[in-house]
Amino acid sequence: MAVYTDVSFEDLEALLDNYDIGAPTSFKGIAEGVENSNFFLQTTKKSYILTLYEKRVAAADLPFFLGLMEHLSKRGLACPVPVRSKSGNQSFILNGRPGAILSFLEGISLRRPEPIHCAAVGAALGDLHAASQGYAIKRQNDLSLDGWKILASQIHQRSGDIHGDFKSLISNSLSTLTMEWPTALPSGVIHADLFTDNVLFVNGKVSGLIDFYFACNDFYAYDLAIMLNAWCFEQDGAFNLTKAKHLIAGYRSHRELNAEECAAIPILAQGAALRFFLTRLYDWLNTDPGAFVSRKDPLDFAKRLRFHMKAKAPAEYGLWL
Repeated sequence: MAVYTDVSFEDLEALLDNYDIGAPTSFKGIAEGVENSNFFLQTTKKSYILTLYEKRVAAADLPFFLGLMEHLSKRGLACPVPVRSKSGNQSFILNGRPGAILSFLEGISLRRPEPIHCAAVGAALGDLHAASQGYAIKRQNDLSLDGWKILASQIHQRSGDIHGDFKSLISNSLSTLTMEWPTALPSGVIHADLFTDNVLFVNGKVSGLIDFYFACNDFYAYDLAIMLNAWCFEQDGAFNLTKAKHLIAGYRSHRELNAEECAAIPILAQGAALRFFLTRLYDWLNTDPGAFVSRKDPLDFAKRLRFHMKAKAPAEYGLWL
C-alpha cells in the first residue's frame, strides 16, 4: 500500500455520492507497500479502504481481482469485499485512476511471527486454495519465468550499481530456473503475495487475508514457496527450519502435497525469491523519491535467493516425500 495519487475532499464527496455507505468522517493515506494508492476511509456507517490502482495493476484485471474477493468471501474466507455502488459497479475512475472501495478488516500484521503463527497462516493458505475452486475467471501469472526475464533485462545495467554481484546472481538463477522450472504441478488460483503484511491476526488467530492484486492462476506449491520466503527467514537472513515445518504442516492439514510438489519445492522457492528480488530491485531503482511510499530493500531477497540456489532437497525445508 502507498499513496501516489492525491484525492481531495471534494473528489471524495463526489465519489461517495454514488455509494450508500454514509458521509466521510475521516480520510487519510496509508504509506505501507509500493503498488497502489490506499486510503483509510471512515464514514458515519463503517470503516473502508479506498484504493486507486497504479503501476502493475491493469484496469482490465480488476474484474478478476474484485470478483475473486467476492467469490472467496461467499465461501467463508475472511478477505476484503468490494463495495458495490448504487448502480452495482465494483470499481470507478477517479483522477485518471481505476479504483474501488473495499470493506475494512480488523486485525494487525505481525513483524516477527512465531512458529504457531506460521502454522495458522499455512492453514489459511490451504483454505484459500480450497475456497478458490470453481472461480471461473482466469488470469495468467505475468510475474513468472517469462516476466522475470523481462524485469531482469530492464534493470540489468543498473543492478550492479547497488551491489557488485547482482548481475551474476540474477543471470545464474535465471539460467537454472529456465532449465528446471516445472510444467505440470497441480494448479489453480493463488494469492502470490501472502507476506506478513497481508495477513491479519486477532488474539493469535488469522482474522483476514488482504491485498489480492497479484492473484493469478499458477501452481499451488508455488504459493507455498512464496510463503516460505516471506515467513521463514529471520532478520539476519537465516532460514528458520522450525517455522518452515509449522507452515508446511499447517498447509498440509488443509491440502496435501503430492510427491512431485514436494520434490519441486527447492526450485519453486528459488523462483519465488528471484521474483521478489527483481521487483524490489526494480522499485528501488525507479520509485519517485517524492512519492508517499515505503520502498522495500532488495538485499533481503538477494540473501534468500543465495540460500535457495544452494538448497538441493525438500528436507532442507522440512519436507519429506
